This record gives sequence, structure tokens and C-alpha cells, in this order.
Amino acid sequence: MDFNLTEEHIMIRDAARDFARTELLPGVIERDNKQEFPQELVHKMGELGFMGIMVDPKYGGSGMDAISYVLIMEELSKIDASASVIVSVNNSLVCYGLEAYGTEDQKQKYLTKLATGEFVGAFCLSEPEAGSDATSQQTTAIEKDDHYVINGTKNWITSGGRADVYLVIAQTDRDKGHRGINAFIVEKGTPGFHVGPKEDKLGIRGSDTHTLQFNDVKVPKENRIGEDGFGFKFAMKTLSGGRIGIAAQALGIASGAYELALKYSKERKAFGTEICNHQAIAFKLADMYTDITAARLMVMNAAWDKDQGNNYDMSSAMAKLYASKVAMEHTVEAVQIHGGNGFVKEYHVERLMRDAKITQIYEGTSEIQKIVISRGVIKG
Repeated sequence: MDFNLTEEHIMIRDAARDFARTELLPGVIERDNKQEFPQELVHKMGELGFMGIMVDPKYGGSGMDAISYVLIMEELSKIDASASVIVSVNNSLVCYGLEAYGTEDQKQKYLTKLATGEFVGAFCLSEPEAGSDATSQQTTAIEKDDHYVINGTKNWITSGGRADVYLVIAQTDRDKGHRGINAFIVEKGTPGFHVGPKEDKLGIRGSDTHTLQFNDVKVPKENRIGEDGFGFKFAMKTLSGGRIGIAAQALGIASGAYELALKYSKERKAFGTEICNHQAIAFKLADMYTDITAARLMVMNAAWDKDQGNNYDMSSAMAKLYASKVAMEHTVEAVQIHGGNGFVKEYHVERLMRDAKITQIYEGTSEIQKIVISRGVIKG
């Protein structure tokens, strides 16, 4: 059991940290205010290999492991969770799904562009009536000759208005229940595919979140992923990996808030000394550091499970459940340590607090993670 990072992992972490501080930090408040998608920064992240971190180099990816992935996600999320969620979805859900379950033709046509950042991907599972209950898909895909016809609505789609490739989960045979669900690749600009208005969100405001409408959208049969009826299993398997990414995002948000709070507490004086010297603040910092360290170990454990080929359903669910809880609790504490300044945008912690909440909701709510964990515990 070795808890030390390799030299390669340290280099990867430091490269992500440097990018976050030099490229993401300037303008992050303005992007949040304007809900501005970081298009040029996405291209730069593609050039650094951040958009296809775990993808085989033969498909244009970086060929790194899951440990590298969470290290990158943590560093990006310390500064800009809007940018990091774009990276997470593109890597965990879209690139992973295509590489693991797509055909060679699908990989050559789509994965090679997604892995380099030339394309941005979106994962379309949630619906107005099918969020946590992913089996209740109302979007349909009816088989007709050499294609499927998709009709329905998807909402809360990250990169919904900016993506080039969309992985869409739809019901093909309702009588078969979850075994009648399939996954399809839909290209931007396909006739009948419409992007709704951008959501005005509490946090991660720089990410592009939209409702999508599918009105008689024709998708060729070769764009179905996997065998007929594989869609639900495809969604669940990709979401397990996605939870590692969001757990790392939550960890980064918490860690970023802690670093800002620690720095501020060493500079701000009250009652004749720096506030870090007051026990009330010192104990807050101690709790933050302890919980963040525990969250990091859980996130690393989930990534290690994935790298080792172990089942990571439970470890990813536990990492996301705990890291998102830590992010929410300790971004609030970071605001408290900053006092009145914590309520002001220029100190960054209020944005991190707003960004933290979504980590308890997307890619499976905290309640869904408890279902996954409890089933694993009871099954043994």
C-alpha cells in the first residue's frame, strides 16, 4: 500500500495546477457573472490532453490513468468548476462510453475528435420525469428500416448548446422496461434536433446547461451503441465512472475554498492578531483539512479501483457522497472565515459555495448514492 504519487502523477498535477492558475483564474468571476462558456479555454484544455485524459493514444487521447484524471479534476475545480464539469462529462461519460462500448467506426468518427477537444460531448439521460429514476425514459427511439426516429425532451444537459456529439438514452420497447432502452449518437445540427434556452443557474454558471428537444430526429442504426437493449446498462456503467469525476470536482471545490480561507486567516487581523490564531478559526481550519484529506483518500481509492479493474460502483458512490458533503459544508465555512468579504464576489469563496451544491445533485443525487451503497452493503 503506497500513498505516494509517482513523479509522473506529480508532473500531471502540477501542469493542471499551473493551467488553472494562469489560464482559468483570470476572468473566472466575469464568466460566472455573464454565464459565459469558456470556449477558448476548452480548446486549450484539449491541447493539453485534458479532454481525453484516459483515452488510448491511438484515438487521440492522453492514455493516462484514473488517478491522473482525478488529480487534474481537483486542480481545475479549485479555480473553475464550470470548466472542470465540461472536462468531467467529456471524459467520464462521453469518451469513456464510446471507447468502452462503441464500434471501431464510431471511435474513429467521433472519439478521435472528442479526445483532442476538437469536439465537445454531451450525455443526455435526464428528463423532466426521469432524473434519479433513469428507468422512466419518456424519450422514444422507434426503429424504422435503416434508422431510428427519436422523439422526446432531455433537460439539465451539460454543454447542451455547445456540444458537437450527444449520447442520447431513449426507450425503444416500453414493454421490456429498462431492457428496452438504447443509447444513440446524435450529431449537432441533425434535422429535428433543437436546443432550448440556457438555464440560469445558481452555480457552475460558466457551463452551458440546456433543455434539448428531439422531434422526429432520424439516427442511422450504426449510431446505436452496443446491442439492442444495452442502453440502461450503458448509462449505469458510464455514470459509475462519472461519479469519480464529480467526486474529484467536489474535492477540488472544497480544497480551493480551504486554501483561500487559510490564506485569508493568516492575513486578516482581529483583536490584535491574525484570525488563524483564534481557536474558533483554527478549529474550523482543522476540521476542513481533516475532512478534505478523508475525501481525497476516498476519491483516490475509487480511481485506484477503476485503474485496477475492480468493481468501483460502491467506491465511486461513497467518494461522491462524502466529497460533495464536504464541499457543501466547508465552502460555507470558508465564507464564514472570510466574514463580510466572503459575501463579496472578488474573494471567490461565495462562487465556490454556489458551485458546491450541484455536486450533491448531478450524476446521481446523494440519495441515489446511498441507495447504491446500501444495496452493496446488504448484498455483501
